[in-house]
Amino acid sequence: MRFVALAAAAALVLSGCATTATTAPAVESDQTAASTVECTTAALPETRIEIAALPAGPTSACITETGLHSPAPTTPSLPVTVTDAQGTEVTVTSADRILPLDLSGTISSTVFALGLGDRVVGRDTATAFPEASALPLVTQHGHQLNGEAILGLDPTVILTDTSLGPWDVILQMREAGIPVVVLPANRSIGSMGEFITDVADALGVPEAGAALAATAESAVDASAARIDAILPDSPGERLRMMFLYVRGSANVYYVFGEESGADELIHALGGVDAAADAGITGMRPLTAEAIVTAAPDVVLVMTHGLESVGGVDGLLEKVPALAQTPAGEQRRIIDVPDHEILSFGPDYSAVLDGVGAAIYAPGDAR
Repeated sequence: MRFVALAAAAALVLSGCATTATTAPAVESDQTAASTVECTTAALPETRIEIAALPAGPTSACITETGLHSPAPTTPSLPVTVTDAQGTEVTVTSADRILPLDLSGTISSTVFALGLGDRVVGRDTATAFPEASALPLVTQHGHQLNGEAILGLDPTVILTDTSLGPWDVILQMREAGIPVVVLPANRSIGSMGEFITDVADALGVPEAGAALAATAESAVDASAARIDAILPDSPGERLRMMFLYVRGSANVYYVFGEESGADELIHALGGVDAAADAGITGMRPLTAEAIVTAAPDVVLVMTHGLESVGGVDGLLEKVPALAQTPAGEQRRIIDVPDHEILSFGPDYSAVLDGVGAAIYAPGDAR
């Protein structure tokens, strides 16, 4: 069974979880619509780098806008009937008022990139790009769906996944006669193109979906190739990276390993997945033994997750075993906007570019 980083993070945010035998309090999301950390946009070096010469210290990754959300408008061909990720057959007769909702804003990003942004009537908390930021918000307390707000927008179709809740709100929308298409939450770089075409098919723009999927996949491949070109050929000379999900307000500390989605991000960044190398699959509570065994050179975290533990100093204090790793000793902690790091949307190449620069050109990105 494939474990998925984004869906796992959603479960932690919405339901709460425990890192020990005792039950931790429910997790309240401290993610806002956009990162508040200031950073400077940097570019990858154009020549092969010396890993040992990289400077120590933390860096905030800057993700630049790509302009992907302002294409020429497209016209849906409807009605269409699709079978969604839960096996439900859904008929969409109108895309005049689209409501895309998920934890990372990926569905909204995809709808806009398909040329249907002028038909979107509302947004979730994570939908932060300029073209959508003025839309009415239908989530509350972070990522809880507000049924009254949704019904007030009179959507003709809702696109969502299982990363937001409560699920009773989704059922309420279906009972109200609104077509609800549930999309896969198991996203990754490998499934990005298929996800885009799933959204496009549900909205009656399959040709636009196929074109966008090809463009997005090509851009990600190009970004990964640019990173690979500046790195040593031997895997043993490359950085060992680890993704940590932290929420200090609820004492939640998880490591994401193989088959989590985070592993594909690390591979695209030219790194060695330290968690997978240590035998960690999916997401697991972080233990001192696991992090010391993994011995990462670089740790990736969400920006607001890092803020929730008091920054790098707070992270090293709350996870003392991290200080015993090369990443901790060198303070190589890279924070990435929460809604971007595992979004796997049509502009994900910008995430690879931004995180790649933060890792391999940190002096320019600070």
